[in-house]
Order: sequence, then C-alpha cells, then structure tokens
Amino acid sequence: LPAGLSQWFPALEVLDVSGTGLTEMGTELLSLPCLHTLLAKNNRLGGPGSLPKGLGQAPLARSLRVLNLSGNRFSEVPPALLQLRGLRSLSLGGNRLHGIPPDIQELQSLEFLYLGGNFITAIPPELGNLPSLRYLVLCDNKIQSIPPQLAQLHSLRSLSLHNNLLTYLPREILNLVHLDELSLRGNPLVVRFVRDLTYNPPSLQELAGRTIKTRNVPYTPSDLPESLVRYLSLASNCPNPKCGGVYFDSCVRQIKFVDFCGKYRLPLMHYLCSPECSSPFSSASQSSTSQSESDSEDEASVAAHRMQKVLLG
Repeated sequence: LPAGLSQWFPALEVLDVSGTGLTEMGTELLSLPCLHTLLAKNNRLGGPGSLPKGLGQAPLARSLRVLNLSGNRFSEVPPALLQLRGLRSLSLGGNRLHGIPPDIQELQSLEFLYLGGNFITAIPPELGNLPSLRYLVLCDNKIQSIPPQLAQLHSLRSLSLHNNLLTYLPREILNLVHLDELSLRGNPLVVRFVRDLTYNPPSLQELAGRTIKTRNVPYTPSDLPESLVRYLSLASNCPNPKCGGVYFDSCVRQIKFVDFCGKYRLPLMHYLCSPECSSPFSSASQSSTSQSESDSEDEASVAAHRMQKVLLG
C-alpha cells in the first residue's frame, strides 16, 4: 500500500486493491479509522508478513465490516483476522485453507462467511456459535461430514455445501428454522449412501453414567470428581421417542431417508443409544422404530415446507 495513504485520505471508508499483485499490506492500513470495507481479492497475499502487525489492536479492528481476501494464497485463516470483532462479512474463497480455526467463534457479528474453493476437510463445532450468521458458503472443498452443532445457527438462511464429499447430513439440520436454501449437488449423498454402520459396546463408565441419568440418581458436584460431573453433563438423549435412554460415546449410527419437497430423498444421520432401538426383530423395538421414522418424516416435511430450494442436481 502507498505510504502516506492515511494522510491523503484520513476519512477513507472503502478501499479496493484487488488484482494489483500485492504480496503484503503495510502499516498504513492501521491508520485508517473510518475504513469499513477492504477488498483485496486476487492478489498474492498469504506469506509471512502479508498482514500488518497489530491489526487486531488498531482502530481498523473496530471499524472494519467487510473483508474480502478471496483468490490469494493463505494456507490458514490469519489469527489477526479473528480479532476483527466488528466484521459482518468475511471472504476467503479460492485460497489454500485446509481447516477452519475453532476461534472463528470470536467473530460474533459475522453475517456472511465465504470459504468456498479451498481444501477444508472438517468443520469445527465452534462454527455453530455465530448467532448472526445468515449465509455460509463451504462449497468446493473436501468436507466429509457436518457437525450437528451447525443446527445452532438459528439465523442461517443459505447453506452452500455443493461439491464436497458428504455422504449424509446430521438429523439436526432440520432445526435450522430460517434456512430457505440448501445446496448439496456434487456430493456422494446424491448417488450413494453410508451403509456400513458399526456399534461399539459401551464402557463400564458409560453404563454407569446411563444408569444414573435414566434412573435420575441424585448427585451433587461435591459427591463426584469434577471430571465425572462434566462427563455426566454430556449425556445425549436418544431421539427414539419410545426409548427415553441416553448415550455418551457409544451409540448406533443410523441413516434415515426423508423426503424434501416431495422429490428428493436425503440421508439424515441419527444416533440411537443401542441396537435395540433400531432392530426390526422385536415387536417393541419395531413399533418404536416405526414411530421414530414417522416422527422423522413429519420433521422433514415441515423442514421441506420451510426451504425454498434444495439443490441436488
């Protein structure tokens, strides 16, 4: 960036340096207290020193609302960007990212996040802690699964996941009540599904924890070590409405196929507490399973009614 930029344009609000071959942005950037939009697409940023030191402490950290660094050479999300707490839009598409840092949750004002066209293989659960996020673009990556915590993105309206390696979706995706566009084309779930589902027997600790939870055995933090109290707080309820059981680490993964818009059958992943909850051989479990499937279909029909677009092809 040219020296003296802040002296020439002290009230500068929008700066576009896209396609200029930049390899670094200098300290002049830190002296622009009114800057709210910075566009630096299609450059050569990404090496050491690409961003000025002290970025998170500069006035810019409070004023900047839109940052677009797509089409550069970043191999990781620069930690300094996670200190720009006023950001509402962050674009890092077409870089060389292999992951998303858990500290992405620090950007509490974020409404638009574009990370398409990278090499991302996993999504951290912490991404679900962005209360204002409305548009999430993760297309053209190598993502194999979606954490159920994304269902906490209650403001989400558009979720782009096309051209990844997804074979199923978490059942919790149905809880995204404001979602009206879900893009899934170019994923294996369109043409094939997970069928090899395994179940590891519960440990003695888990069996004891299940007993405490299902029988409502009273306890206080002074009765148990802190680690066990924390463990007991992590119990997940079995989604089978006829069961009432819980699980911690050992559960049965089960695919449910549900209709969307009367046309698409999507595989949603359920986690049941034991094989008996999904076994078709006993009359009790069979009725429970049919009830669970019925509930899933009802949930799916409601979700399909909400969604305006489910893009598979």
